[in-house]
Amino acid sequence: MTLLRESCGVVGAVKKSGKSVENIWLALLALQHRGQEASGIYTHDGDRFYHQKTLGLVPGLESLAHLRGSMGIGHTRYSTVGRSASEDVRRGVFSIDGFAQPFFVDYQRKGMGLCHNGNLVNKNSLEKQLVSSGVFLLSESDSEIILKILVNELMQTRDLEASVGSCMSQLEGAYSITGVTGEGEVFAFRDPNGFRPLCYGQNHDLVMMASESVALNVNDITSISDIQPGELVVSSPDHETWRKIVRPCTRRAHCMFEYVYFSRPDSTLNGRDVYNVRINLGRNLARTYHTDADVIVPVPDTARPAAEGISRETGIHVAEGLIKNRYIGRTFIMPEQKARTNSVTVKLNPVSSVLRDKKVVLVDDSVVRGTTSGKIVNLVKKAGAKWVELWVTCPPIISPCFYGIDIATHGELVAFNRSIGEVEKLVKADRLCYQTLDGLVQAIGFNDHELCLGCLTGRYPTTLAQQTSDQMRGKSQDERIRYWEMK
Repeated sequence: MTLLRESCGVVGAVKKSGKSVENIWLALLALQHRGQEASGIYTHDGDRFYHQKTLGLVPGLESLAHLRGSMGIGHTRYSTVGRSASEDVRRGVFSIDGFAQPFFVDYQRKGMGLCHNGNLVNKNSLEKQLVSSGVFLLSESDSEIILKILVNELMQTRDLEASVGSCMSQLEGAYSITGVTGEGEVFAFRDPNGFRPLCYGQNHDLVMMASESVALNVNDITSISDIQPGELVVSSPDHETWRKIVRPCTRRAHCMFEYVYFSRPDSTLNGRDVYNVRINLGRNLARTYHTDADVIVPVPDTARPAAEGISRETGIHVAEGLIKNRYIGRTFIMPEQKARTNSVTVKLNPVSSVLRDKKVVLVDDSVVRGTTSGKIVNLVKKAGAKWVELWVTCPPIISPCFYGIDIATHGELVAFNRSIGEVEKLVKADRLCYQTLDGLVQAIGFNDHELCLGCLTGRYPTTLAQQTSDQMRGKSQDERIRYWEMK
């Protein structure tokens, strides 16, 4: 049960007959796990745009009835750039239009809305360039920066393909994008490294692009493919969809954490079934470490497949020793540390009859700051377990992420500059067993040059991220300030 915030969810849809809003709504519900701070939808009916933005969870469909049109985009948000909504509310400066996506401009292509999943490493320099050229920015979001750069390019070229290619040449970092224009186009593109997932599919009546395949599955789309790194996809009600690589991929860098934690287990990312990857993560742990435990207990929900994999290898049975309160949101994406920490105490309840007098293998997806892991180990011990081994499907996280995961600094990471034994003592586990790096790579099924492993190794696939990490490592730092937002 990782205490981090995770990747946003993006959707784009074109309906051949009828309104698209129900399909977008269904897709956002399927992607709700990727963001709970806010949600938003823009639609277009061939004449004008309609929109709604809401704090919190995706609203009920009845409240979206006014959103007309056969095409549109949608977004579920968490923030890795700028403040959270609650911070802005306290400061008295909150604006839903400056916080929730999609962002919108009305002066190119008869209007354009855009959604973004990811994080720009060079946000600060791009922001300075835009402001110095007279561009007004409504928000602190790097998503708005992408939109403003794209429309600036369109003012010069009038060509979407050329403008997207030029936009990509200016951006460093992760971006999976969906957009809609007043000229009747829905488009999607993905950064040339492919950090964040983005897929495409269609059936007889619907074309859809989204962060995960589950968003298409719930809309009765089964023929699904990945949008490739550096690829642009464009669709409209009146024309065939076209796809083109506009910025060739030089080094794939799929985020390993999408497989370990972020994505739903029933999703397929980059041709890999997430559920099977997590089964293999568990199998590889069991092949690496021996145990004489009595029971395997997963921390719900992401660790369940891994626990099953451990059980298949060891023959030790799996039991639900921790029960999750289904009405508490994913702790990982709560915007303040206090809220994240407090929610742990009400989110999980131990089953004493499963744990009492047992040697327990407690399975979790990752250990980031260590505070949550320690609380869960303590819960299990207080319920009567006589021995608790914490088996973690992800290797030690030792370095920040610059590409869309809210791991902001080295200092907040419990494994940074600590041995496994030291972390073991901090989380009060009787034994701590991390996944090996080789075990992780093998389970996902790509080689290590096709994955982003920066948070595990300190080696990053893009230049500015590496330079920033190297400069900040070992320096005193305010853990509340993200590296990529430092002026």
